[in-house]
Amino acid sequence: MSDRWTSPGDVAARVRRRWADGTLLRALARGDALDPIEVPLRGPRASEIGDDVAAVRAWIAAVEAGGRAGRRYDLVWGQIGGRNFGRNRVPTRAVVGSFDQAWDLLGEGAAIERFEAVLRVSRPHPAVFEWVVQHPLRALDVADEFRDIVAAYVWLDAHRGSARYLREISAPGVDTKFAERHRRVLAQMLGVSGAADGFIAELGLAARPGLVRMRVGAGVPGWPLGLSEAAVRTAELAQVPLAPARALIVENEVTYLSVPVPDDGVVLWGRGFDVAQAGSLPWLSGIEVRYWGDLDTAGFGILSRLRARVPHAESVLMDRATLLEHRARWVREPAPSRADLPWLTAAERALYSDLVSDRFGPAVRLEQELIGWQWVLAAL
Repeated sequence: MSDRWTSPGDVAARVRRRWADGTLLRALARGDALDPIEVPLRGPRASEIGDDVAAVRAWIAAVEAGGRAGRRYDLVWGQIGGRNFGRNRVPTRAVVGSFDQAWDLLGEGAAIERFEAVLRVSRPHPAVFEWVVQHPLRALDVADEFRDIVAAYVWLDAHRGSARYLREISAPGVDTKFAERHRRVLAQMLGVSGAADGFIAELGLAARPGLVRMRVGAGVPGWPLGLSEAAVRTAELAQVPLAPARALIVENEVTYLSVPVPDDGVVLWGRGFDVAQAGSLPWLSGIEVRYWGDLDTAGFGILSRLRARVPHAESVLMDRATLLEHRARWVREPAPSRADLPWLTAAERALYSDLVSDRFGPAVRLEQELIGWQWVLAAL
């Protein structure tokens, strides 16, 4: 039997495409009739019949057996042949004309049972049902948890604009971790952003308050005497009439705890890309602000994000001289960025470009805690 001739596996592969793109499940969900799937069968040509009659018969038998007496597909027959060998009846097309045939052919009977359970749970909720129709394979992926997903959807939909925390979800079997794990699915059902912050904000739920942790010099007006460090809600700290003369924002926690605090200044822990929390403080607008982060593409990304809030912020220890002085301490940045950073100065942009282009080596990174301490003190 020739490898060029269509096998039952080839028929299944053609139908599998309709499964993989969701067409079959989408039609089932909508209650549509299945558009028959016709698969042309490539078999022996008339001139090949006489070459190996046994192979031709074996191919016909295999194609017939693959249809399982119509349970998987039906066959359309035709005739080929000629004067030398007479007319021969051969299958020319396989036709999958029902969902039952498709499920049997693909071996997806168990999956269909799960999908039909999903449909039963989703139908009372139009937005959920429409999500299932649009994302049938994803619905299958979460079928075992779908009842709880719908319970979370119902609670969240009923509490839009309530300013309550996710922790307050009272649906049976659903908790905060469950909702966060399925946030993107729930967001699509609810028609809101799938990003963590956007999900909470667009549903009108309570967000975890932003915090700013900082160390304060003894001579800073407006700060309680004897209190050298505090972590304060950003919104509340913005209302404190603090009047430092200068501020240093540091990315790494240990470095934040180690640097000297000016008597008239503050040191703030930027916490990576959370730096916007510190950058939102209004009393930074009229004072000297410096930022010190890792010398890598992420560090420059954080600096650019801070400058969007505090345009006059200057970088410190994020220069070419510092990088080259500590060549022996370079490590590899795990996931370098190539993002456009509009808030960098010309010198910063040039160094960032060198890092992006691997001018100094692949994914070069100098973490701030690896910079020599005397070098740090001299710069600060």
